[in-house]
Amino acid sequence: MVQKGKKLPLRAKSAAPAAPKRRGRPRAYQPEIALGKALDLFRKGGFAATSLDDLSAATGMNRPSLYGAFGDKRELYIKAYRRYRADAAAAMIDIFKHPQPIRERLQRIYAVALDIYLSGDAGPRGCFTVMTAASEAVSDPYIRAMVLEGFSELDRAFAACFRLAKENGELPASADPVVLAQLASATIHTIAIRARAGARRAELSEIARKAVTIICG
Repeated sequence: MVQKGKKLPLRAKSAAPAAPKRRGRPRAYQPEIALGKALDLFRKGGFAATSLDDLSAATGMNRPSLYGAFGDKRELYIKAYRRYRADAAAAMIDIFKHPQPIRERLQRIYAVALDIYLSGDAGPRGCFTVMTAASEAVSDPYIRAMVLEGFSELDRAFAACFRLAKENGELPASADPVVLAQLASATIHTIAIRARAGARRAELSEIARKAVTIICG
């Protein structure tokens, strides 16, 4: 029994239970950010020269987390290439979508392309589609089909521009929109390769300007 007037001793507060340890990738993991980091690495060094350790360090994810999120290295490369295509399309969609004089439209397309090809902290990165065409597309049928699809999409987008220009009287009646589109795409690929090799922007812009003059007559 407890004596009257005597206070009961306070019980010590029990320590809060420790939070359970989390497994797998951290809570801050964001797939799109990680994929962008992987894309940067692949654009810089290509598929073969980019190791899983490189990808793990860049994304902040260990190998099991990388596999769980993106699959193996090839699957990650494919996802990164799709991301590149989507980003490039988003950068140019307004120029292709909204009508304007064909010469002005072509110059704007090449200017945006150069913004993409000359970007990169470690130097110009060129076009990931052209880079992939010369490497992984050679031996991988699936990646080759993706690259050819990318080329075809660009050709079709240019052809639509030239058809409209022809209808508006900016091009002669004898102009072939499909052929002109292929020449316009070839110019894109040329400046992409030269950008990767380190050519200056002024030189690449001049190539594009002269190509527009020839293509448009």
